[in-house]
Amino acid sequence: MIRLRQVLKRYGSTIALDNISLDVSTGEIFGFLGPNGAGKSTAISLICGLVKPDQGEISVDGLDIRHNALEVKRRLGLVPQEIALFDNLPAWDNVEFFAKLAGLRGALLKERVSEALEFAGLADKAKGVPKGFSGGMKRRLNIACAIAHRPKIIIMDEPTVGIDPQSRNHILESVRQLNKLGSTIIYTTHYMEEAEEICSRIGIIDHGRLVATGTKEELRLLVNEEEKIVIEGTDLNFTCLEQIKALGLVKDARTKGQSLEILTPHAQTILQDILFILQRNLVKVRNITLVEPDLETVFLSLTGRKLRD
Repeated sequence: MIRLRQVLKRYGSTIALDNISLDVSTGEIFGFLGPNGAGKSTAISLICGLVKPDQGEISVDGLDIRHNALEVKRRLGLVPQEIALFDNLPAWDNVEFFAKLAGLRGALLKERVSEALEFAGLADKAKGVPKGFSGGMKRRLNIACAIAHRPKIIIMDEPTVGIDPQSRNHILESVRQLNKLGSTIIYTTHYMEEAEEICSRIGIIDHGRLVATGTKEELRLLVNEEEKIVIEGTDLNFTCLEQIKALGLVKDARTKGQSLEILTPHAQTILQDILFILQRNLVKVRNITLVEPDLETVFLSLTGRKLRD
């Protein structure tokens, strides 16, 4: 469905994408997972034909993007990271405008605009103007504009940034529904929980490089030598955290509320040293759990940093 081979993109002296090769199959929800500035949006812009690669080949639905840019764009629906709406035009007119750009006319145009607004949960806001909408409503209208022409491929570039939990849940459910209706979806995010929740396959991108791809299970196998120790206790403090971080076999340690999370390749070996540090710092331990690697662990292991860094 989508194929990238040795794709390189520079902006001046900065390499935004560094020789990326990737295949996205028909029917997938493929997630690009990475922090801000990792290269996710650049990859999206290249696939959509909005910018040209400095090197490499890109094809969408069997069409080379260099020679078939207009036809490729007709097969795509793009939900950009920045909200792309006419603030003073009614919601209906916004969707109608983008549907017309995709070639819809007449009765079919009206039918599809109505369907898209209904799908986005905005049928009762058809006459309202985005200027008065909440951030979540604007994001949902953005999706309606992208899907009215029923594209085979829908690309969503961080569509849940800065919105309320209810709108976020609505958008994630919309992604699932669009996929069930037959659309292949590329979804970029820097929210780990979103990628784990909806993506059938994930690509981890960092500093312009695609460092790993696979299902959640396949990615976890890449770091099956890593273990996470979760210690619940009271009076956790900065001093004991720094002392634990200084232990030779500790790859990362951090607090989450009343819990301490420690990443190490040798949990059993180092546990006694950790408990000694906690005891010395008067931390009262309530519970200790060893957990399997999650995507956060995978990302840290492959990139050397946390997703939100």
